Amino acid sequence: MESIRRQNPQAALMSLEAAAASARSGFACLFSTADEYESALITERRAQGRYTQSRRSTWPLALFVGCVLIVAGTVLLLV
Repeated sequence: MESIRRQNPQAALMSLEAAAASARSGFACLFSTADEYESALITERRAQGRYTQSRRSTWPLALFVGCVLIVAGTVLLLV
């Protein structure tokens, strides 16, 4: 406290203002709305390649062929 009194009052005031501005900037949010945040998030993820469409899966075709073979085998056993 003694050191503050010895300093120039204008310098002390400027120092306090700088400290306050620094403290406020630590809690500032870059986005004003949730929509802005989500838009930036999606843009960043697209840039990383997370939303690229992969090749079509062959599982549905394999399941269909498997079911057809099971039905055909059942019909052949019953006839």
